[in-house]
This record gives sequence, structure tokens and C-alpha cells, in this order.
Amino acid sequence: MNINYLVSSISRQTAKPREPHNLFEDTSKMDSRTSDASLKEQLKSRFVGKTLDQVPTPSVILDLAKLETNCNGMLEATEKLGLLWRAHIKTHKTTELTRLQVGNDKSTPVNIVVSTIIEAENILPLLKEYQSKGRKVNVLFSFPLFPSAASRLADLSAQLGPDSISLMIDHPDQLVSAATIAHTTGAYPPLVFIKIDGGYHRAGVQPSPSFATGESTQGDSSHPSEVLIDAVLEAEKQNKCVLHGVYIHAGHSYGTRTDWAALGYLAQEFQICLDFAEAIRKRSPGHKLVLSVGATPTATTIQHPSIISSGDNNNGDSSVQKLKEFITAQSKTENPFSLEVHAGVYSTLDLQQLATHARDSSLLKADDIAISVLAEIASLYPSRGKNSTTEALINAGCLALGREPVTDKGSIPGVDYSGWGFLMPWGGDLTSNPTPGPDFPRVHPGWQVGKVSQEHGILVWDGKPEDEIPLQYGQRVRIWPNHSCIAGACFDWYLIVDSRSKGRENEVVDVWPRWRGW
Repeated sequence: MNINYLVSSISRQTAKPREPHNLFEDTSKMDSRTSDASLKEQLKSRFVGKTLDQVPTPSVILDLAKLETNCNGMLEATEKLGLLWRAHIKTHKTTELTRLQVGNDKSTPVNIVVSTIIEAENILPLLKEYQSKGRKVNVLFSFPLFPSAASRLADLSAQLGPDSISLMIDHPDQLVSAATIAHTTGAYPPLVFIKIDGGYHRAGVQPSPSFATGESTQGDSSHPSEVLIDAVLEAEKQNKCVLHGVYIHAGHSYGTRTDWAALGYLAQEFQICLDFAEAIRKRSPGHKLVLSVGATPTATTIQHPSIISSGDNNNGDSSVQKLKEFITAQSKTENPFSLEVHAGVYSTLDLQQLATHARDSSLLKADDIAISVLAEIASLYPSRGKNSTTEALINAGCLALGREPVTDKGSIPGVDYSGWGFLMPWGGDLTSNPTPGPDFPRVHPGWQVGKVSQEHGILVWDGKPEDEIPLQYGQRVRIWPNHSCIAGACFDWYLIVDSRSKGRENEVVDVWPRWRGW
């Protein structure tokens, strides 16, 4: 983390006229080695106790109550089903939310996923804290291994000890870099997940068609997946790595639009991983392996009431029955595969997740979204919008909200929600702003961000002109973003509120610095 940059940023964003003793007025006196803890305390002294009407805009806000609910839901579901849990921390890049994701007071293993090495380096103190309390820790670097990453990962391995670092491998050439880690003084052979392409086509090796039929045997094919398996097993024999499991990410499950449809993708993920793992065991009988599946839409479907209940009622859902049978079968197998679920954005949620309908409205609704971007209305343009409705300028464009859409999956293109954020029902007349409901994204009335450029966002009204809720110059608004990972990346820290504090829901109770960089 570039502390001087962050402290300078605090000074620029929070400078107040006629206050000669601004806390961060003289940043030249700040030691370049200022710790994260020191930075956090300075941020807290500046913001805690203020309300959302008193902080700079744009700011990114997290609701602690909703974060805890979202995180506890996944911990409880995986525990009830006996599944391993691996929390992805790329969404938020903070120590504080990582604690919630892994269960700060639990004794279970702390398995996390990172997308950048800077995340692993910054979470290192927390992992050492957990190790001191007897919890096993493991960090999976989820980007397929590239050469320049090896030295930093080797340093992490040396600090955390054996079996603490996992790598993602989807090509044999990457094993050269894995060996570099294993041969670094003080480091240990890394654990390896073979990354499988389950149809999303972002990363991963495509499984051989023979895996699904059970026909794969050593040396019978030049298919890239079989070549990769042989290469990893050979590297394992040479003590360059340890083949730990197979990993799949159903990113295409973000395109589901009906309740619980993502459950079918989860079943597919497990089956693809099982077929792949069995192909490995044909070459290496009895090899212990983890089948790691997930993306927030698929992973959260394990919260289906019929799955986590102890009864046999499946409500006629074949996907529920199939998944329960799969989990049960593994628990009864003589040499079972370990089943692991991974996810990240479930902790904050966003409009993309709401659009998936991965769960029904009893478990997934707009009010569960824990992240919002606070902005101000800088200008109003009466009659400029559709059907002579008003448009309004806010000081939050794509550099505050991101520019990643909710994919249009509607039967008629252009009808579904296509904005860049949706106004929360918060503040004054906007408490009556329509909330995205069970028919979202097909039905999406209310104020939303219709256009963005860098710093500019344009609010547009979707609905009848006579139903338009009036806006005012200087009014503050909170916006649910399309994708919380991208929206959060635009800021250096989160302001934390707690909606459980009745009468003080808008008061800042904490500040969580974010890690930046790669």
C-alpha cells in the first residue's frame, strides 16, 4: 500500500476552510513507514462520528449489518453441508471484511483466494495471527502463474510455512515458475490447483471429452488437459509442487435470470471437476484431491432451504436432488474427494448478482446489497430526459461506479435494465424510489444512472413522467453499483455504517483502508 499517497489523498479530500489545524495538513511530517494501523486510526479520527451528510463525495459506503448477514450465510451453509470454504477477498481488499468472510472466532482452516499478490502480502499479518491461534491457513493466487510472480509468492511461502501457498495452473510451461518457488531458500513446494475451463472461456484448460466417458488412461491422448495432468504429476514426483486439486469458476452463471437456475451450473461444476479428478486418479490411484467450485451465483445456491435441511424434501427440483446425492455420495466413498466452495462478491452483493436470481427473493433482494456509492446532485436538466422527464448530473461517473454492465439477457434487446447504477431508496423523497424487485432486471422503474463519463453521471427517470420523484440541487444520493469489485476499486477506503443502529443508520462507525496495486 502506498501510504504517502493515501495520506496525501486524505488531505486533499478532507481539507476544510478556516481550520488551520487540519489533521493531515502537513503530510511532509508523515513517516514513509506509517503502518496500516496508523493510517486506519487517522482515517477514523477524521470520519468516525460524522454522518453521510458530512463526508466528502463521492465516497463508497459499506453497511456492516448486511456484510455480516451475507458472510454468515455462507459460513453456516458450508458448515451444515460439511463443505470446505474458500473466501475470495478481491472484491473488497480489506483485512476487516476478510475477518468476516472466514469467521474471525472460528477454529476452521482459513482458506482464501486472491487475484493480485498485493492482496496476499497485505493479508499476511492476519494469516499469521490465525496461525498463532492454531488455524491452518492457505492462500490461493487465482491468476494462472506468470514468471514475475514467483519470487513474491516464494517469500510468502517462506513466511507462512508448508502448504500455505496454492497456485493456479492451466498450462505445463507454468510449472517452471512453480519450481522456482519450490527451489527458493526457505520456501516450500507450492500446492497446485489445475484450473478447468467449464465453458466461461476466460482461463483454464478445457477437459478432454474422454473424461466425461471415463475412457481416459495415461498416455492415450495428446489433448492439452491430459498433457497437463501428466506434467503436474511429474513435477510432483520431483518435489516441485503438490497437486492439491482442481478448480472451476462458472462465470457464465452470471447470465441466469430465474430463481435458483444457477443451481444447475453448480451441479455441472461439480460433475466436470469429478470427471477431471477421476482422470487424475487413473494416473495416480488414491491421490487426495480437492474439487473447488464456485462463483457467487453458483456458490450461494447451497443456501437453498431444501439443500441445507436434514430432510428429503426437494420441492420437485431435480437440481437440488442431484446436488444432495452428489454430496452424500462423496461422504460415503471409501476414498472421497474433498468438496470446496469458493466465492467473493457474495459478501457485498451488487446489481449483477441481483439480476442473476441465483436465490429466490427470500434470500436475495436489493436490500441485501451492502455497498453503495455516495454522490451529490450537481445540476438539474428539466424536460431533457425521455418523455420530457428530468435528468440530473451527479459527481460520480465511471471512475466512481465502474463501467461494467448488467448483461442484457432479455428476449427483446434494450428492454431490460441497462444503467450504471440504481438509486437506493434513501434520503428525503427518495425513500419512495422504487426498489428493484422480483422482476428485475426486466422491470426497473425509478431513478438510475443512465449515462456515465469519467467524473460525470447522469440520473434518468424510468417510468411515467407523472410519477417522477423530484430531485434537488445539492441533494445526496446513494447508488447501488452494477459490480461492487469494480466500484470499490475506484476508492482508497470504505466508510462503514451500520443499519442496525436505529436513528444512527447514517453515522460512520469505522473506516476500512483498501489495498491498491498488483
